[in-house]
Amino acid sequence: MNICVRLREERERLAMSQEKFGALGGVQKRAQINYESGERQPDAGYLAAIAAAGADVLYILTGQRTSGAAATTPTLAPDEEVLLDNFRNAPAGVRAGVKTTLETFAPGAGGCKRGKAA
Repeated sequence: MNICVRLREERERLAMSQEKFGALGGVQKRAQINYESGERQPDAGYLAAIAAAGADVLYILTGQRTSGAAATTPTLAPDEEVLLDNFRNAPAGVRAGVKTTLETFAPGAGGCKRGKAA
């Protein structure tokens, strides 16, 4: 994952449109689109401005979350969001079956430990 993807994730985490998020950073919507597509890189002034609005700039630049609220709220990939939504809306019996199935494949299941040969 790179800066443009993490920038979009932060904007979405803060529930802002490209236009509104760009305005926080002092740029037009087109510039925000360019940042999120990787066509352009944001400058320090933009990053400082969005940080003041709650964006986790350390995460955007490095992929490492800062401590605090942003660090405790993981961002889900789109396919993970769909999976979680489907799970939450499934009948109780289906959820129980999914849990049982996933436990079977979890690290440590069946006597195998991650990184060790069986």
